[in-house]
Amino acid sequence: MPRTDRSLDIRRDPHSDELLAHGGDSEAHGILQRAGFVAVVRLHETYHRAPTGLAEDDESRLATDAVARLQAAGYHVDCPPDFDTDARPASYLPLGSSVAHLAGRLRDATTTDEAADALTELTAAHDGILAALEEVLTATAEFHDGLGQPAGPYTARRLRYLADEHLHIIRTDLAHTRNALADRHALHPGRNTCTGKVPATERERSAVCACPPPPRTVPTPPPPAATGLRR
Repeated sequence: MPRTDRSLDIRRDPHSDELLAHGGDSEAHGILQRAGFVAVVRLHETYHRAPTGLAEDDESRLATDAVARLQAAGYHVDCPPDFDTDARPASYLPLGSSVAHLAGRLRDATTTDEAADALTELTAAHDGILAALEEVLTATAEFHDGLGQPAGPYTARRLRYLADEHLHIIRTDLAHTRNALADRHALHPGRNTCTGKVPATERERSAVCACPPPPRTVPTPPPPAATGLRR
């Protein structure tokens, strides 16, 4: 994703005393969430807050860690001096980057076989990405079963519904798409350039390429000359 907003503001709100983080692009938002912040999505803005129930010292440690991570990633962070340290923790590629790499493989694919290979990583029955996602949803549901809160059983049922219904539809449709591509064995017509040359092994040296000629560019006529008003 393109990174557009490289500046953030992290400080306590002067009215509510809440620890808030404003600004940043999607990458910065991911760093904030991994540091422990909670995203708040509004109609015209997405900002982040500290989780509820934290002591002030814990909130300060959370903010200090977030500032260090953001600055290590090259962001400018406007914050109180207490949150700004010389720490620059090492950053590692998140797991989502490996999944996003499949999108790059699909964008670069020139054959149906290459596209099918990329989709196989998603749809593989035992260890594909979607199968792993189903395991995560099920494990989260099991966690809520024993959480001991009134909303726990409802959340567990909702997560199992997502795994059994919505995720099942996605897995089925993508598996069908992958299989259709695997059976086709074709070049992508929009991603292969025809040279128009006859191969040296071609017996009929007079053979003409069957590709349609490129569209003829019609020159744009000049604009009509401006005429002044007669007196």
